[in-house]
Parts: sequence; structure tokens; C-alpha cells
Amino acid sequence: MSFDEEWAAARTTAAANVSTRLNQAPGAPGQDLELNQDHIGAVGTEAHTLHSRLQADGKHAAAATAEAAGALGKEGFASGAALTRLNSRWESQVKTLVAACAQISNGLNYSLSSHNKEEQQLHAEFTTSKLDEYLK
Repeated sequence: MSFDEEWAAARTTAAANVSTRLNQAPGAPGQDLELNQDHIGAVGTEAHTLHSRLQADGKHAAAATAEAAGALGKEGFASGAALTRLNSRWESQVKTLVAACAQISNGLNYSLSSHNKEEQQLHAEFTTSKLDEYLK
């Protein structure tokens, strides 16, 4: 079988299996969108903790590295300039990682807050709607 034939067969099989499913069975497990606030909160907390630790611990060797680079450079060693570039790159990478941790933590906090507000708004709309009278 050639590649083109195999590719056409794979596309046909994939097209035959395409479907849309919206809560096929009421109350069926795994059918509802679930937001586990405890799990998301724990990930957000860990991201915040990592953010705080990286800000302090990511810089602990900066002074000693700069001093060593200066001393090596003063003695004419090329490794002094290389160590300065290495330290600069390290600081850049730590800043990027700190920013990523902050973005994760803030994003998860926003998601939890936004989800709670939307849930409250939907609940209020459903309980006060005209449909509520007919469903009772």
C-alpha cells in the first residue's frame, strides 16, 4: 500500500469517527466540566512559592560570581568575560522563570475567581428566570 493510499484510508477512518457529544446521558460520570478548586488552588500556591523562592535563591551566587569574574578578568583570563556572560544569562533565565511562575499563579487565581463569579451569576439567572416557575 502506498503512502497516499494509507493516508486516504486514515483520513476516511478519522472522518467516520467524528462526532459531537454534549452530556449524552444525564448524570453520567465524566460527562460534566469539572473545576476542582482544591487542585487548582494547590498548583497556584506551589507556583507562588516557587516564584518567591526563585527571587531569593536564584541570586545567591551573583555576588561571588561577579567577584570571581572580575578577578579572572583582571588577571587576563578569558574565562572572566565568559563567567560574566554566564552570570548574565543565568540572571536572565531566572527572571524568565520567575515571570512564568507569577503568570501561572496569577492566571490560576484569576480562573478560580472568574469561575466562581460566573457560577454565582448563572445560579442567580436560573433561579430568577421565568423558566424557574415552569420547572417547579
